[in-house]
Amino acid sequence: MFSETLGSRKTIGDVDVLYHEGLYHLFHLVLPNHDFIAHAVSTDALNWRRVNNALFIGDPGSWDDLMLWTMHVSPNPHRPGEWRMFYTGLSRRDQGNYQRLGLAVSKDLYHWEKSDVHWEDHRGPNDPDLVKNAVQNSRSTSPDARHANFDATSCFPLEPDPANYEASLEEGRHWVSFRDPYYYHDGTSGWLLAAARVNQGPIVRRGCVALMKETEPNRFEALPALHHPRLYDDVEVPNLFRIDGDHYLIGSIREDAKIRYWHTRKIGERWQSYHDNVLLAQGNYAGRMCRDDNGWLLWNFYSMNSKDRTTENLMPPPKRLVRRDNGMLRAATFEGIERYVGEDLPPENISPLIDFDGSTKLKCQAKRRSIHLECDSQFQGFTFPYDLPNFRFRAHLQMDGFGKCGFLFRLDPETRDGYYLSLDLLKEIAQLRAWGTGEEGSGEHMMQFESLQSGFWYSKDRNSAEVQLIAFGSYIELSVNGRVILSLADQTFSEGSLGFYLETADVFLEEVHIHRLRSPRQSDEHLASG
Repeated sequence: MFSETLGSRKTIGDVDVLYHEGLYHLFHLVLPNHDFIAHAVSTDALNWRRVNNALFIGDPGSWDDLMLWTMHVSPNPHRPGEWRMFYTGLSRRDQGNYQRLGLAVSKDLYHWEKSDVHWEDHRGPNDPDLVKNAVQNSRSTSPDARHANFDATSCFPLEPDPANYEASLEEGRHWVSFRDPYYYHDGTSGWLLAAARVNQGPIVRRGCVALMKETEPNRFEALPALHHPRLYDDVEVPNLFRIDGDHYLIGSIREDAKIRYWHTRKIGERWQSYHDNVLLAQGNYAGRMCRDDNGWLLWNFYSMNSKDRTTENLMPPPKRLVRRDNGMLRAATFEGIERYVGEDLPPENISPLIDFDGSTKLKCQAKRRSIHLECDSQFQGFTFPYDLPNFRFRAHLQMDGFGKCGFLFRLDPETRDGYYLSLDLLKEIAQLRAWGTGEEGSGEHMMQFESLQSGFWYSKDRNSAEVQLIAFGSYIELSVNGRVILSLADQTFSEGSLGFYLETADVFLEEVHIHRLRSPRQSDEHLASG
């Protein structure tokens, strides 16, 4: 995982990761100020070391002197061995109402230089005429007035083409969306994508993926939208990539804070949706793709504060993206977590959480790697005699009947406070909750109950599933049949017991493996200087 310093007012924002010569390079925004793009490196995609920041906002009077937003780093196809960073910038004179795309270049991924842009920067920021023009232009809604500040021979920054997209304050929401660039090269031609909005239709249904073609090095021709779903306010942080002959387009949707995807056999043909086109559950956002030696990885940031995504964010472990035979994509657990796996604990010593009082039929049998649990009434938990702050649990799960079952972890056996993860094997729904006890005397508020995340799966064989639960620092992940169903971060509970609970259920667990995990932490010990 990666996050800003605990306790500070800063937090990680949108991320972009590039893999080069055995090293993962993370570029990310720092919220809430958005005043620089940070850079960190890792050899294992889990443990990161910060290096020099990549880019800063421009000097006063520059087109990007207010904020820097989402970026994308890719090899420069015109200068082998060099790199380009397309990024989003906002200006003070526009009061942040216009989003534009800029370019920075690098020969080593560590030192970046912005592309030369002439935007009245030949005059000082305190020049009387400049100040006067800036005030006038910030009040103007005329595209001609806005473009007057740009040197006509300069390619950057890029702005939306008014023929296809909202491009002035007179349209839509009265601020211009043109951000989150992503560069894609098909082996012959280069294309630049951006989050934008078409200029027709209901205002909150105009979100699209803008498209530009690179006609010569660093020069782009605007084209109609690559994809307009006709449903969303924005399609943020687009990604375009190809797997086994199919093209996939990934975007993050603000309406429900989920990462979705579309597919087509050939660029230029219609984009289509599968019945399930959500890659990660709610709260995972701004997904970015990168390719390493083992295939495609999906990265994102997660907000622990669902009401304010500018605080308490972290970047969870990436997910390995898998294409199934039917063309659908699935996010799978990142294999790099295997390096943190420790002792495989024997599961035979499982025992009831609540003393048996004869009011229910109860069974708790364990032999080698198999466990049989039964409870015909009321709630009953069964826990292992280990304190497991970080662990990986794997088993084949089968339930008889129509009752309830699920995981208990980081549980206090006395108060029974901890995480409760319900597994509805009939409806195939997982729901994670933090269940605790408030201060004595606080009345009905003494009951602390928070729903953290839910997800679903589907399979031919209901009542049976391969399950994997990971608790890794503040990161929690549930996989069912190899697919990541829940992926989130939470700090309500940090340690306690692991177990399983039943309500009117008969459950069989086979091939049970409980592994301790080494605690994840950010350190510099395993990384050479960059």
